[in-house]
Amino acid sequence: MAVAPITFDLDVSVLAADVLTVDALARLQLSWRRRGRRLRLRDASGELQELIAFVGLSDALGVESQRQPKQGEQRVGVKEERELDDPAF
Repeated sequence: MAVAPITFDLDVSVLAADVLTVDALARLQLSWRRRGRRLRLRDASGELQELIAFVGLSDALGVESQRQPKQGEQRVGVKEERELDDPAF
């Protein structure tokens, strides 16, 4: 029986959206995974999310946005909204 890794939520809302930040987060995530743990990045700015996606590390870094999109801004990670009782097509 496999044990779920310990997950630590890291608030990254105040971090700069630059390659040094992404590099540091990637190294930190790798270090934690080697120890059987996992970091979950919370409240990343839109700019930081875009940069992480641009360098191809979205899945590896596990970015989760808790902020609400601004008016006219597209929701990140949502392809389609529908009611739960709507039949799938």
